[in-house]
Amino acid sequence: MNISDKKQQWTNGTVAKNIARSPERKTDFTTTSNIELERCFTPDFEYPGYEENLGFPGEYPFTRGVQPTMYRGRFWTMRQYAGFGTAKESNERYKYLLAAGQTGLSVAFDLPTQMGYDSDAAMSQGEVGKVGVAIDSLADMEILFDGIPLDKVSTSMTINSTAAILLCMYIAVAEKQGVSADQISGTIQNDILKEYMARGTYIYPPKESMRIITDIFAYCKDSVPKWNTISISGYHIREAGSSAVQEVAFTLADGIAYVDAAIKAGLAVDDFAPRLAFFFNAHNNLLEEVAKFRAARRIWAKVMKERFGAKDPKSLMLRFHTQTAGCTLTAQQPDNNIMRVTIQALAAVLGGTQSLHTNSRDEALALPTEDSVRIALRTQQVIAYESGVADSIDPLAGSFLVESLTDQIEKAAMDYIDKIDSLGGAVEAISRGFQQKEIQDSAYAYQKSIEKDDLIIVGVNKFTIQEPPPTGLLKIKEEVEIFQKKALGEMKAGRDTAKVQETLQLLENAAKGTDNLMPHILNAVKAYATLGEIADVFRGVFGKHTETVVL
Repeated sequence: MNISDKKQQWTNGTVAKNIARSPERKTDFTTTSNIELERCFTPDFEYPGYEENLGFPGEYPFTRGVQPTMYRGRFWTMRQYAGFGTAKESNERYKYLLAAGQTGLSVAFDLPTQMGYDSDAAMSQGEVGKVGVAIDSLADMEILFDGIPLDKVSTSMTINSTAAILLCMYIAVAEKQGVSADQISGTIQNDILKEYMARGTYIYPPKESMRIITDIFAYCKDSVPKWNTISISGYHIREAGSSAVQEVAFTLADGIAYVDAAIKAGLAVDDFAPRLAFFFNAHNNLLEEVAKFRAARRIWAKVMKERFGAKDPKSLMLRFHTQTAGCTLTAQQPDNNIMRVTIQALAAVLGGTQSLHTNSRDEALALPTEDSVRIALRTQQVIAYESGVADSIDPLAGSFLVESLTDQIEKAAMDYIDKIDSLGGAVEAISRGFQQKEIQDSAYAYQKSIEKDDLIIVGVNKFTIQEPPPTGLLKIKEEVEIFQKKALGEMKAGRDTAKVQETLQLLENAAKGTDNLMPHILNAVKAYATLGEIADVFRGVFGKHTETVVL
């Protein structure tokens, strides 16, 4: 059967079934010259290896996309990562973004929340509400989502060590709204392995952290089935200085480790793998980034099918969120960042992302203002509604350059994965500092190329101007910490202390044993135990991780 016949078979089968469930956005997709665009362009000549390496959208190996109609069915979810100060301030920003056309929420938490400390802890001083919203208890979470219907909005939460606690708070808020856990949808990042190698907001040792993660997998399979239980993140690996190949390799190696851990915990691969999601960076080199996303999809499909024997097609799909590259933003000539973000967002769309966050022009200087956030969101909307790139699936397929890059990234990434396997897997390789050393070497080489002018950064080492100090930046006032501590004290004074202690004791018993931790965390959250109190229980039982130093 030739490619044209296979395409017709795909259209009559896979596509027709999908459209019956979810029609495309319109019936005719044409250019401004009224030239009709096919749903998916394919070669009209013999193309060796087409079916094995490219195939069709929505079918193995998913190189060309995970959905049969992709953006012709609906656009990617447009998210803006937001959260600062108090829950009330962040709630106001979320309502502003939803009114501006955003289709999903993405929550940023402050460092104390990420590290399992309450706002009144000594370790939290000076950091409350600074890089995200401060969440100490269910009371804050109730304010954060006040007036936002959790059965209609998909929420992504960038949280790792304390992901289980924040997810339980979200479930409890939904229940207070009359929304059951099986109706809510969203994602927790919950990717601790990349914290050990690239970011640093870990608390517990790897083994104990992996237990919490697999408990989340098991609990959500039955109780929160629409929730993406992990967003395996290459974003921070790239932000730390990795190359595109390393981003793919180290991210997928982490994914393999999570699948291994879940299977060893007694879960069947097809029971949890369909809810795995990924999170990638979109950097400046447009064509390399497009190829990176295509290669990542193909590798993951092969790994899940051949290595883990997954049978459910959804287990083979690499679904991912993309954020434009914060590390490429410059404090010099910050308006140039608008163009950088546009190129990066375009790469993500051409590469087939499922959701997208576009960074704001002023983020190299401060948290973004509302004006900057609106421009960032409008960037996505212009690409979606005006550029035409969403009207045909995988439009760069068949480009000699893009296909060559896709193949080379796949091979180089697999070489890294094989090396990590030879070291005993991702967890063991991290403990030896392998990934950390590779990322450090890549970051050093990148910085050297800028300093030697081999790599031009517009406005930094070429085309520079004299600039006045920036004005109009968003600043978090010190009063935020005072307010948060006061509110926390009032909440503690009004709760049932005996009930809190009872739930924390049951949680400690579960942590020392083998029970799934999630029901116990949920009970503690509902009793208004604080995030710090729950994290302290785990610190007492599991201990704290000490970083592997790599020189």
